[in-house]
Amino acid sequence: MSNSKLPQIRPSEITDEAVYHSRRRFLATVSAAAATSLLVTDRSVAESAPDLPALPPARPSRFSTKVRPTSYRDITHYNNFYEFATDKYSPATLAASLVTRPWTVAVDGAVKQPRTYGIEELIHQNPLEDRVYRFRCVEGWSMVIPWVGFPLSRLIRQAQPTGNAKYVKFTTLYNPREMPNQRSDILRWPYVEGLRMDEAMHPLTILAVGLYGRVLPNQDGAPVRLVVPWKYGFKSIKSIVRISFVEEQPLTTWMRAVPSEYGFYSNVNPNDDHTPWSQERERRIGDFFKRPTQLFNGYGDQVAQLYRGMDLNKYY
Repeated sequence: MSNSKLPQIRPSEITDEAVYHSRRRFLATVSAAAATSLLVTDRSVAESAPDLPALPPARPSRFSTKVRPTSYRDITHYNNFYEFATDKYSPATLAASLVTRPWTVAVDGAVKQPRTYGIEELIHQNPLEDRVYRFRCVEGWSMVIPWVGFPLSRLIRQAQPTGNAKYVKFTTLYNPREMPNQRSDILRWPYVEGLRMDEAMHPLTILAVGLYGRVLPNQDGAPVRLVVPWKYGFKSIKSIVRISFVEEQPLTTWMRAVPSEYGFYSNVNPNDDHTPWSQERERRIGDFFKRPTQLFNGYGDQVAQLYRGMDLNKYY
């Protein structure tokens, strides 16, 4: 993979648009040192999320897109999180019941080094990166999100998978007291997702522990979630408590619920309308007009080789 094809992040691009345009001093000195824009970014984050702790400093990533991120408010107030509600707006309030400290993530299955990690270990023992990624929902809306996280491959290497590990299975917390919609039968709980091993090892695949420089808000999947930017958003499982290495392809939650519409791979594909929504176009939250959807959500140069020879309309 040529690094020349990978966009470079500019610190000013992870600032909320409204805050960015309100900084007259920044606009007047836009050609000054990069440190100035970093200070503005840090200040905007502090104003956007005053009640959430800041994460340790994260380094920029060559994998980030140059596209301006969606506002912090939209990212945290327009959420699919079925464990709390089926609408987009209630999780921002209802997810306050979720207790994310202490929190552990078990790594088990076909590995030589199974263990359980505390969330603080994951945050402080893995170098964090800013990853500004496009995010595409299967429902036809999209965002651009400045995640903070680290490559899943780091955790996989630490676990030392055996030859029997063909897939990685992820499981969300099951706690109906804190996640009230788990008392319903709308889905089979707990939520389960999975990746093929080469997908999990890909450098674009991350475990996110924050956004906009702060810890993840509960409604966005606190305290740790998967982010696979070339797949539809429902593949990015939230509030993970278990990562298991298995030989057989996991039966994921949406495959179990609606197998004719939600397949295992769930790669963003504008040519495949197997779901109730057309995938040809998308509406980015904050924009009025729709835009064409890109195959693999625009990450084809990096990931298309994973599916060489596969019929993307058959293996959806």
